[in-house]
Amino acid sequence: MAIQRVGVAGCGLMGSGIAQVSAAAGFETVVREVSAELVEKGLKGIEKNLNCLAEKGTITDAVRGEIRARLKGTTAIEDLKNCDLVIEAIVEKLPAKRELFGALDVLCPPPTIFASNTSSLTITEISAATKRPQRFVGLHFFNPVPVMKLVEVVRTIATDAAVYEEMVAFGAKLGKTVVRAHDSTGFIVNRLLVPYLLDAIRALEEGVGSIEDIDNSMKLGCGHPMGPLTLLDFVGLDTTYYISQIMFEEFKELRFVAQQLLKGMVLAGWNGCKAGRGFYDYSDPQNPKAMKF
Repeated sequence: MAIQRVGVAGCGLMGSGIAQVSAAAGFETVVREVSAELVEKGLKGIEKNLNCLAEKGTITDAVRGEIRARLKGTTAIEDLKNCDLVIEAIVEKLPAKRELFGALDVLCPPPTIFASNTSSLTITEISAATKRPQRFVGLHFFNPVPVMKLVEVVRTIATDAAVYEEMVAFGAKLGKTVVRAHDSTGFIVNRLLVPYLLDAIRALEEGVGSIEDIDNSMKLGCGHPMGPLTLLDFVGLDTTYYISQIMFEEFKELRFVAQQLLKGMVLAGWNGCKAGRGFYDYSDPQNPKAMKF
């Protein structure tokens, strides 16, 4: 079946970004949140992004209007029932995802394809809440979705081959570079990234170098666009801590064990950029200062 109408469950940072690129690629897009306030916040974020693109001349005012016209916000889960594809981007908790897909499974006709944007849970675990595991994939986008070029398209042992190829093609239509991944906790990127980030914290704890020196070493020595401790602040220390717990539970490998420093920072609410404090102090967002531990 040809994908024409896309539903997105969740209108936070990830969900709104997915909805934006979907509408920009020409798909009629319905994005659903649990409250009108969250819908409005997400749509305002999209409008801000589109306005910035128009001001830079990346898109015309006419194109901006066309993209916005293809977007609809709603609080009613029933508004997702006529979508050809529904992409979930809600809280990273298995019970919540399974509850959502269980409800969607009843609402949506059998041809509808389901996808999860999970970054750490297995697609098989989530799809077990439905009666259509053969039409279930992972579509793992990266933040910020309109900017980041990668999407991991994840298949389980039950995913129908034709459905999988259709989702690979869908990712390409969104303008993304698609990597094919099998269903394993963390997929490709987080399987490699999380131990790297945890090692950077371990190096800091052991006095190998300062925050600035560790970040500059990886930026200038390895050509990374940002250092690991800056990246941790950008991703969210709470997010990394949560993913590391899931991955350790799955693999029981020490490289996935979160350090006391990371745990303590999360408990203190020092979750990075979004909290104003992490490995750097963002009181002056244009000039972050490395924290002293």
